[in-house]
Amino acid sequence: MISSQYGVEFMDGHYEKIRKAISIWICADPPKYRENTITRYAVREENIVGDTTEKRENYDLITAVIVCLGNAGDDKYTGILKLLDVLLSSERKPDEKKRILQDDFNIKMTRELESEVLLMCNLSKGIEEKGIKEGIKEGILASIQNLMESMGWSAEQAMAALKIPESEQIQYVNGLKK
Repeated sequence: MISSQYGVEFMDGHYEKIRKAISIWICADPPKYRENTITRYAVREENIVGDTTEKRENYDLITAVIVCLGNAGDDKYTGILKLLDVLLSSERKPDEKKRILQDDFNIKMTRELESEVLLMCNLSKGIEEKGIKEGIKEGILASIQNLMESMGWSAEQAMAALKIPESEQIQYVNGLKK
């Protein structure tokens, strides 16, 4: 994020024009011990040998924030953690999300906001469907590869045994390990 600023934020060695980068990671399904936490990681100066100081703005160029969502059974499940959990949930229906936003966060539902909530619901559903589709494809590829190795079959014979439609076979041929 910092080096990508070259040619955009600064040019020709004008490093004084570098802008601080903040990376925010939202983890929807963190390990139990990280649930309902927000942790910031920042750069700080520490003299190992010698005693010198640098202006903070010259070295404090990146901060990472890790937001780990959790569940409602925790007393820390409030504020931004609850808001993000509600918005990013793939299990909650759009009407439930709208109700929680109105009742718990006093967010008035306008047509524009309603459409954005619906879009977010569709986005999480789309991501889930894409993951399922990729998982199925990987499973089929593994099955083809296993039949080729264990039975000594060609890719075409393995796909015929698995009853893969001819129209889909090219995508699997391209994905096989050579």
